[in-house]
Amino acid sequence: MMSKMTCVASRTGLAGLALLAGWALLVTGPAYAQQQFVTIGTGGVTGVYYAVGGAVCRLINKDRKSHGIRCSVESTGGSAFNINTIKAGELDFGLAQSDVQYAALKGIGQFKDAGAYGDLRAVYSVHPEPFTVVARKELNTKTFTDLKGKRVNVGNPGSGTRASMEELLAALGWKLSDFSLASELRADEHGPALCDNKIDAFFYGVGHPSANIQDPTTSCGAKLVSITGPAVDKLVASNPYYAVASIPGGMYANNPDATQTYGVLATMVTSAKTPENVVYQLVKATFDNFEEFKKLHPAFANLKAEEMVKNGLSAPLHAGAEKYYKEKGWLK
Repeated sequence: MMSKMTCVASRTGLAGLALLAGWALLVTGPAYAQQQFVTIGTGGVTGVYYAVGGAVCRLINKDRKSHGIRCSVESTGGSAFNINTIKAGELDFGLAQSDVQYAALKGIGQFKDAGAYGDLRAVYSVHPEPFTVVARKELNTKTFTDLKGKRVNVGNPGSGTRASMEELLAALGWKLSDFSLASELRADEHGPALCDNKIDAFFYGVGHPSANIQDPTTSCGAKLVSITGPAVDKLVASNPYYAVASIPGGMYANNPDATQTYGVLATMVTSAKTPENVVYQLVKATFDNFEEFKKLHPAFANLKAEEMVKNGLSAPLHAGAEKYYKEKGWLK
């Protein structure tokens, strides 16, 4: 770079140096310095987390000339990965299941070794995520307990799905070894693996409708499986971040009946170290354009702003989010 500048200066003299200095001021001056880049960690590209991140970034970037923030989305390993990466200072925001948010804040479950993450901050919750079990049609599986001894994808390490699966197994008194195979495929891999007869079923926490579930139900007639029973009832009753859920019949091909299950909420999280104005602008972009946001994915259609600022949030609200919610009268 220096040799190029020297060459230009030798040809154009002082006038050339003045032009180069002016150009340098233009790109390094106050306007350029105000440009801020933020990244939202999501999940697999076929999941709803990726759609949430894309929707939020789209709305932020629409007004980037006024606030100077440019947003990008990153496909990641999911909930726990996002929280750990925010903690490491490598992500600004991330999507996480409400149960994983709770575990990270308290330093329990998969976060036991790392300890409580006191700087974790909630921004808002998004769509419900029923735990969804999809099985090969040839198995004629009726309930989750029918999968003992079968080949089941339990979720990739670092995902909220995997953490929730382990909690369900503990409630049932099962271990991973109770499956003949406990595969650890990412969410965008388990549908093709099911249809290729590499696994018998997969477990996945996801908002509905989801292309991730639509693909195997359409391609190979896969069936949704209920997750119910006394162990599940006890799990829901003893954990505030869980709730019973139902996946409507007819939502997916070859599945005319409703599927009873339980689940969590997807939540947007960040760090206490994220600047207040950045969080305020993300929240403002979402809720000032809320009707547009709800149209960006079918899973968002029934969202209510007043519920999103309260439900499923274990960590304290970030000050930037709290400021906006108080301005709107949603919080006192």
